[in-house]
Amino acid sequence: MTEKLIHDAPQSIGGERVLEVSTLDGVKYILADDSWLLIRPSGTEPVLRVYAEGRSEEMMKALLKFGEGIASSIA
Repeated sequence: MTEKLIHDAPQSIGGERVLEVSTLDGVKYILADDSWLLIRPSGTEPVLRVYAEGRSEEMMKALLKFGEGIASSIA
């Protein structure tokens, strides 16, 4: 799953360009406005965790919607 998230990284989320894909602790998409989305499989449970930080409420909703879409497509 991690390889797919890296290989199929989006070019933008919520209208902001994805500048970087970090793989330090899962797959983290870092956006042009410094917002980010981290998708991380649990190491101890069959759970996919989605963390996000947005610079506005609208961006936060876009990030979480994108993350939830990934999680539901894997389930």
